Amino acid sequence: MDYFDRFAIPHPSPVIYASMVAIGITVLAIIAGLTYFKKWGYLWREWLTTVDHKRIGIMYLISALLMLFRGGVDAIMLRAQLSVPENKLLDAQHYNEIFSTHGVVMILFMAMPFIIALMNFVVPLQIGARDVAFPRLNALSFWLFFMGAMLFNISFVVGGSPDAGWTSYFPLAGNEFSESVGTNYYMIAIQIAGIGTLMTGINFMTTILRMRAPGMTLMKMPMFTWSSLITNLIIVFAFPVLTVTLAMGTMDRLFGTNFFTTDNGGMDMLWANLFWVWGHPEVYILILPAFGIYSEVISTFARRNLYGYKSMVASMVAISFLSFLVWAHHFFTMGQGALTNSIFSITTMAIAVPTGVKIFNWLLTLWKGKIVITTPMLYSLLFIPLFTLGGVTGVMLGMSAADYQYHNTMFLVAHFHMVIIPGVIFAMLAGLTYYWPKMFGFMLNERIGKWAAWLIAIGTLVAFMPMFFSGLDGQARRMYTYSESTGFGIYNMISFIGALVLAVGFVLIVYNIYYSTRYASRDISSDPWDARSLEWATHTPVPEYNFAILPQVNSTEALWDAKKKGHVLFKGEYEKIHMPNNSGVPFIMGCIFFAWGFSFVFGMWIPLILTTIGIFACMALRSFEKDHGRYISVEEIEETETKLRGAN
Repeated sequence: MDYFDRFAIPHPSPVIYASMVAIGITVLAIIAGLTYFKKWGYLWREWLTTVDHKRIGIMYLISALLMLFRGGVDAIMLRAQLSVPENKLLDAQHYNEIFSTHGVVMILFMAMPFIIALMNFVVPLQIGARDVAFPRLNALSFWLFFMGAMLFNISFVVGGSPDAGWTSYFPLAGNEFSESVGTNYYMIAIQIAGIGTLMTGINFMTTILRMRAPGMTLMKMPMFTWSSLITNLIIVFAFPVLTVTLAMGTMDRLFGTNFFTTDNGGMDMLWANLFWVWGHPEVYILILPAFGIYSEVISTFARRNLYGYKSMVASMVAISFLSFLVWAHHFFTMGQGALTNSIFSITTMAIAVPTGVKIFNWLLTLWKGKIVITTPMLYSLLFIPLFTLGGVTGVMLGMSAADYQYHNTMFLVAHFHMVIIPGVIFAMLAGLTYYWPKMFGFMLNERIGKWAAWLIAIGTLVAFMPMFFSGLDGQARRMYTYSESTGFGIYNMISFIGALVLAVGFVLIVYNIYYSTRYASRDISSDPWDARSLEWATHTPVPEYNFAILPQVNSTEALWDAKKKGHVLFKGEYEKIHMPNNSGVPFIMGCIFFAWGFSFVFGMWIPLILTTIGIFACMALRSFEKDHGRYISVEEIEETETKLRGAN
């Protein structure tokens, strides 16, 4: 039994046993459903082996939504535990595990795939391309992310969850204080997913720089494409730091090296520095694409062009540069000295300036606009005051002297969530609603969508505003309970009520998807929002090749000019189109990476060696494979275009 003991949960509970049963039943139900409806072949041909950027984007989206609810359950449990003083719902160990996994799931396995989902679906369409630069690499990127997420999510039923916080600081993350394999899961799962993200960064930088439609110069790109380009530039610079840091942490835990130990020449603060050299740019990897979405939505529903296009681009470039110069503000209280703290305090406050430029640009776009309040626009309008509140409290935290009071309190938790939820989650929900008809061929219900938006906005305020006050009053973060005499009970109960309101809002979104799938009209045009950029110039549903004829671009709003000024977007005749073939290798390689990661987590060296050989075998297979893609003939294009014109 000694061999199997390593897979046991160190701190089991009825909730974990129930989760095991639920996972088993879900897996069996999926297998039974696919078998009963004879969908195994369809699943393999159309999804598991696809290299189509649109389908890959939808798979990222489904993964992100699943992780949203996985992380949301964690959040409800955390707020329930703190809702009353001296609560016994969770013990200290379970609380540590839940807040550790909540942070990782929400940032790396929910927000990241959400933005990459929209990048995958939208960017090639916005720049008039037929696919990304490296379609098979794009598929591999997804499967590495997905397998990393799945590896991380089995930790709480096999071996135990990470319990050293989402930042996994050493020495807390070392073997002495984190004895279970939970932190191994953290190191390996994020490593696998991070390699996929780095591939995505390289792929989309190449796509945007090399595959734009004729006439689309850099300064004629839509704002979401600009934000995606800068985001992927940050990814390419930041994620290698994370890769190296996680490798060093893994070696400390599994091979007894001393990079981050407190003795034998190690330096625990090295982890904090390296983590945040990646971690703070990561915040802008999330927020910049969100800014791009808001720019698209606000200009569409204000019925006017985006105010200050060049200043928007310049502010994003400035943010990307400054994002690498502020990392030490995450540990002002850790003793690096007044001079260092002052320098990073200045850079932290400086980064608020280009962000403020964007807020004024959106407000000036709305000024004198013919505003149409749709669900995506409602999210965008609610974002501005809520995000401004979160951003202003960030400037407060940027003052190093004041940060000594704020840093380890619920004030910081409130600030972070008041930035990320309005800044990223609202944008992702706006983008989801905005691009849903292009993805699936029908609109989401507007009435249900607006109810959900209001509930999520109200829930956000009710959940996190009390934390500002309890934090200023001294409530420490990461504490699993508190005494009644502190007076924190009322603040935490209000926060719990707000979390429940948030949960109702997200449940409404699920209901909206169900309701609209059943009852929404499929008789919609290819441009139901009367939008302005190229992704709405193609058919709905989007054909495999995106554009039968590559568009000719004359401005930043090519479709709007075609509709209002008579510009001709599509010139010339149909020609045969070269497209890549589907491939099962990325999926198989992702599965091997999952087995490789699992073997690494538990130190099973023979399976690790075998799976490593399998990974290199897949790479060799691709190197020697003669796959030059295929051509779609003119006849096929004409037939598809005739059919889609009739549908629209």
